[in-house]
Amino acid sequence: MRIVILNAEPDAGSSFRAYVQDLAGHLAEPGHAVAALDLRGLDLKGCLGCFSCWVKTPGECVRRDDSARICRAVLEADLVVLAAPMAMGFTSALAKRAADQMIPLVHPHFVLEGGEVHHRPRYRRRPGFALVLGPGPGTDAEDLDITAAIWARTARNLKFRMVLTAVADRPALEVAHALAAAA
Repeated sequence: MRIVILNAEPDAGSSFRAYVQDLAGHLAEPGHAVAALDLRGLDLKGCLGCFSCWVKTPGECVRRDDSARICRAVLEADLVVLAAPMAMGFTSALAKRAADQMIPLVHPHFVLEGGEVHHRPRYRRRPGFALVLGPGPGTDAEDLDITAAIWARTARNLKFRMVLTAVADRPALEVAHALAAAA
């Protein structure tokens, strides 16, 4: 299985960053191809909301940054793992910026799905999507539930199959087994 981990930890020396590295190692042990993208080190300019990725350069952001690298990795993956620390009740800004940069993966045209209006997928490939949350100080169960629900909706809007939400209070090996089984 091809797994891409989007590490949205902005702090280079955090314990969550070490947790994500440990998780990647456990996922690679049984022979999975694991690629970890450290969002902190990528040039992600952020979405302008210009819709150029839909009408001027279909499937690609007009701003030249590392968003194409993220989209390519996502399209090649069987499982996308967003590993994101939480502060003030939600995931890091890096996680949101990365999700915004994946907008070119869908068409601007709408379809009705399950009684809701959604964008059409641009590509046939629909990787699984998993969320690994690193709760920060003051994070409570309600924060985790709301964050998981928002990211599940984001996954659905990006045409990913939501397979798992895990919290980094569980051992990395246990989360790796759950990810492999869910994908």
